[in-house]
Amino acid sequence: MTDRDTGRSRGFAFVEMTDTAEADRAIAALNGANLDGRALNVNEARPKPQGGGGRGAGGFSRGSGGGGPRQRREPRW
Repeated sequence: MTDRDTGRSRGFAFVEMTDTAEADRAIAALNGANLDGRALNVNEARPKPQGGGGRGAGGFSRGSGGGGPRQRREPRW
């Protein structure tokens, strides 16, 4: 997964496996393993929570910032 603005890696990826037992073994073997000096965090993906996952109304983050109303960007995929 890459950041759409910078093109740099976002530091995560998704892997699909057809065998549940094999997926569980891969998670157990790789979670916490060291890669290039960093510990991997490997787990099963979960669906996003309802309501946008902690964002304010309309899908925007809450906080100060000024400016005018923000436009919601459509996904690029």
